[in-house]
Amino acid sequence: MPPYRYPVSDSAANLLSALGRRFESARDEAKAAGMSRYMRNLFPYYGIPAPVQRQIFREVLTGAATPTEHELRSVARACWKRPEREWQYFACGYLRRHVRVASPGFLPTVGYLVTTKSWWDTVDSLAAHTTGSLVTTWPELADAMDEWIASDNIWLARTAILHQLGYKSATDADRLFSHCLRRAGDPEFFVRKAIGWALREYSKTDGPAVRRFVRDHRSELSGLSQREGLKWLERGGRTPRARKSAGRSI
Repeated sequence: MPPYRYPVSDSAANLLSALGRRFESARDEAKAAGMSRYMRNLFPYYGIPAPVQRQIFREVLTGAATPTEHELRSVARACWKRPEREWQYFACGYLRRHVRVASPGFLPTVGYLVTTKSWWDTVDSLAAHTTGSLVTTWPELADAMDEWIASDNIWLARTAILHQLGYKSATDADRLFSHCLRRAGDPEFFVRKAIGWALREYSKTDGPAVRRFVRDHRSELSGLSQREGLKWLERGGRTPRARKSAGRSI
């Protein structure tokens, strides 16, 4: 395996080397082709199904020490340099597992990951589980979300919209609605979808507030955002049975 292009500690290098060996041993070219097609051929894959990926991740992390913030950054950056998409999936899980060691100064690294090799599969994890956790721990970072929502980069805007996805009753509703309005007229599908998804999740906490927001801004919100935002409420507050293949949302 070629050397990593981002400096890593010995322990991080050992972790990445072990992960690389496991990825190579589990490579399946036929599955890789299908997985790449599903992602519009944007990324190459080893062809490792999600359950096997999770098993590999558990095995390589068993006994591993909690990383420092520097190690967390270097592992994530090293994974982002590798071509196969499974590396980025590992990095997203690794960040979710260890985000508590990160300081506010880690947010620019997250911004780099969001805007590099960008697609919904990694961006949504970085938004809800890494960015969201950082903002919860360091509330001053919410100001950065107000900057990201205004970005020309759609993935930063999507991250700003989705970062409160798991906040439930702790959601800053004013900020959520402000962010949705800021990008309400955006023609980009992934932004409109994110608005609907964020509203739908918050509707499980405060349905009347979401209904009022959609009603009051019907002329500004796209039809997609409205439909997605009200979907859970219009189903009577019931979540449909998830498809077996689903593991991520767009």
